[in-house]
Amino acid sequence: MSSSRIAARVQRIKPSPSSAAADRAAELRRQGKTIINLVVGEPDFDTPEHIRRAAYEAMERGETRYTQTAGTLALRTAIASKLQRENRLAYDARQIIVTCGAKHAIFNALAVTVEAGDEVLIPAPYWVSYPDMTLACDGIPVALACSESDGFKLTAATLEAAITSRSRWLILNSPNNPTGATYSTAELRALADVLLRHPSVMVLMDDIYEHIRFDDADNVHLLNIEPKLRSRTLVVNGVSKTYAMTGWRIGYAAGPLDIIEAMDTLQSQSTSNASSVSQAAALAALTGDQTFVTDSGRVYRERREYAVKALNAIPGISCLAPDGSFCLYVNCSGLIGRTTPRGRVLNEDTEVVLYLLEDAGVAVVSGSAYGLSPYFRMSIAANIEIIAEGCRKIAEVVAALA
Repeated sequence: MSSSRIAARVQRIKPSPSSAAADRAAELRRQGKTIINLVVGEPDFDTPEHIRRAAYEAMERGETRYTQTAGTLALRTAIASKLQRENRLAYDARQIIVTCGAKHAIFNALAVTVEAGDEVLIPAPYWVSYPDMTLACDGIPVALACSESDGFKLTAATLEAAITSRSRWLILNSPNNPTGATYSTAELRALADVLLRHPSVMVLMDDIYEHIRFDDADNVHLLNIEPKLRSRTLVVNGVSKTYAMTGWRIGYAAGPLDIIEAMDTLQSQSTSNASSVSQAAALAALTGDQTFVTDSGRVYRERREYAVKALNAIPGISCLAPDGSFCLYVNCSGLIGRTTPRGRVLNEDTEVVLYLLEDAGVAVVSGSAYGLSPYFRMSIAANIEIIAEGCRKIAEVVAALA
């Protein structure tokens, strides 16, 4: 028996690096320092008024009690309509489960399918939680390096080489956090061809950023390209990013009935249903006026164009323009090996990020947290004045390096 009271599955994982970076920025602010926080990956907009009003009206109607574990039939029906309308994917309400955020859906999906020693294939750079959720479920995260020269995207050759007899899941996130990369029809076709040759590998599509896109391309889904993958694909999404509803905690998954039913069973013994009031708000988000989606997307595009131009003007760093999301993945290889005014050599991206925080007062997250260095992730979910000030301060301290 272990001498620790904490279970091994928890000791294997670590706190979210992005949350840790945000906490460090908050601590410095409490100490009286001015910090420009470009860490947090959530919209800086308020939830649209008609969505907030729907929550209030639901409370007034007394919709404050338990719902079905999988979510209200009204919301699951609305999700099914959304998937058909926007993604050309046909699911009925029984094949959909509402969760406490998309993260909850991903964790539960892994929990009900991954056995000890199963491998989860995770293209890197990746969202920081994928590997640790895999570890918490006794799986083995396998990072698949996706280079900047490939647009930070998984290639068919890399996927083919990574698949083993123990491969259980492939996680695809498009647009990607942290790089903003999106997959074209041809790229998805190539990945689908590999997956068809390996029928034991399931696919988890994390579509949470689907409406924050800048490439003006059609939002083609993997299952539109290859319907034969439907029986082993789980589609995960939510309202957090699209409708500025991160705190409402509503995500969902759609997929094979056996997986959805298993997730429902697990959820019934853990969280039970997602908040009834939040579900009413999410229903209004999916069925109501979509002007906010278009307007916020336009703002994100303006911020992206400004920030990419400003960062690429700084000697020693560069930034590939993202196709979507509200993150920039900034190449800082030109700063590695340089010396700060205090005489400290910057040997890796974690030291670059610490230098930016301490000397520029700009909080970002190191690329090592996302599985590919030397980079740092910078959020553009902030008004353009804050982004401009952050870029200006980064430029100042980079110029001070020897």
